[in-house]
Amino acid sequence: MKASAAVHAGAAALALAPGLWPWAAGAVLANQAVLTAAGLWPRSALLGPNITRLPPASAARGEIAITLDDGPDPEVTPAVLDQLEAAGAKATFFCIAARAAAHPALVREIVRRGHSVQNHSHVHRHHFALLGPRGFAAEIGRAQAVLADLTGRMPHCFRAPAGLRNPLLDPVLHRLNLQLVSWTRRGFDTRDPDPARVLQRLTKHLSAGDILLLHDGHARQGASGGPVILEVLPRLLLRLHEHGLSPVSLDSALPRRHATPPPGGNGNAHEDGSEGRTRGPAPRTGRMAHR
Repeated sequence: MKASAAVHAGAAALALAPGLWPWAAGAVLANQAVLTAAGLWPRSALLGPNITRLPPASAARGEIAITLDDGPDPEVTPAVLDQLEAAGAKATFFCIAARAAAHPALVREIVRRGHSVQNHSHVHRHHFALLGPRGFAAEIGRAQAVLADLTGRMPHCFRAPAGLRNPLLDPVLHRLNLQLVSWTRRGFDTRDPDPARVLQRLTKHLSAGDILLLHDGHARQGASGGPVILEVLPRLLLRLHEHGLSPVSLDSALPRRHATPPPGGNGNAHEDGSEGRTRGPAPRTGRMAHR
């Protein structure tokens, strides 16, 4: 943002000089193109801090994060919870707050089973990346209040709808004590009906510290007639187990910016925001060979 402001200031100075206004206009247009491209690249850190991997200490323990977006879904999410529990794995659910409010018991069940609930906006607006500071604050702040009330724990991570944003988002996240979290790799399970291809995207070059993206909401139906995620997740969990990688939640792996008490809730969470980590096979920190 500082570099962008400097470009605009320099362009304003050039525009005052005879014959240099085309250069000034070109500099501004180029700057806007860079900002637009950064906003369309979900893993970019050009618009502010953006977590795409777990901290080194977490990776050294052989930990990995499975994150699930767009839920909760009353049919898919319970099945996902059962699959995670069968594998002894923890995950992070980036919930759409309006959906969470429609299924409060399901959200509390996510927390009861030791998983993390984080902020994925209130209604998942398709034009989210076009909002300004007031729009961001209203959409994200409302979701914070809803999710904290349902879970008893204030979310400390935010994922933008579709990962798209603009330069005005980071100051809002900072005021709300939220960390922007994207991903290392994604399966495109909302588009691809083939579980093998989705698993391939998630596991190719996989290593400790990665953050993986799947969806329990807006789940694509596979050739079998069921949600693709329910075919992919058991295979993914088995692959992680075979290679000594331990799925943990972001509550466990990422420190909070500040200890902010929730405005209400049911008290399911520990007061310090901690939760138990999955204990699996001896962790490996090397890169996982694709099979």
